[in-house]
Amino acid sequence: MQVKVVFEGKSDKGVDIIIRYPIKDDAKTMYEYINTLSTERTFIKFQGEQVSLEHETKFLNSQLERIAKEESVQLHVLSGNKIIGISEIDMKDKVERHVGALGISIAKEYRGQGIGSLLMKLVIEEAIKNIPQLRIITLGVFSNNSLAKDMYKKFGFVEYGNLPSGVKLGDKYVGHIYMYKKLIREKTFKS
Repeated sequence: MQVKVVFEGKSDKGVDIIIRYPIKDDAKTMYEYINTLSTERTFIKFQGEQVSLEHETKFLNSQLERIAKEESVQLHVLSGNKIIGISEIDMKDKVERHVGALGISIAKEYRGQGIGSLLMKLVIEEAIKNIPQLRIITLGVFSNNSLAKDMYKKFGFVEYGNLPSGVKLGDKYVGHIYMYKKLIREKTFKS
C-alpha cells in the first residue's frame, strides 16, 4: 500500500513525527483518536460522544474517495503508530464548490509543540496543490479558544462573523467565530 508522506522529522520540542495522507488501515487509530479527544471535551464538535469503529471506517472510506476525486485533503500526524493530530480541508458543493472547510485537532499531550502550526501549513499547501477548484478556506472556532484564533490569524484568516452563544461547551454557551482565507490563484476558476 502506497503511503503519501508530506513530512518526516521532529516537532519543535523534539518529538519524532510523520505527517501523511490517510490509508485504509487507519480506521482503528482514527477511532481511538476521536473518542479520546471527545472525552476531553475540548474545542471540538464532539463533547463526550463516542463513535463506533464501523462509523469511523465508513467516514475514512468516504474521505479516501473524496481525496481521490480532488474534493478533500486530509493529513494525519503520527508519533510511532499513534495518530496525534488530524487536519482536513473538505470542499463544499454546488454554488459553494470553490469553498473548503478546514478542521484541525491535536492530541492534548502534543499541544504547544509547533505541531498544529506545521500541520496547518502543510494541509493548506496540499489543498492548494491537489484541489484545483479551491479559492476560499473557511473555519469555525470557539470564541474562547484564543490560542487557535491567534494561530489562524497568523495564517491570514480573517473573522467574518460571530454567532453569540453558538456553541455549548460544558454547561455554558460561547460564541462561534467564523473565519476565512481567500487564496490567490494564477488560473481562473472554470464553472
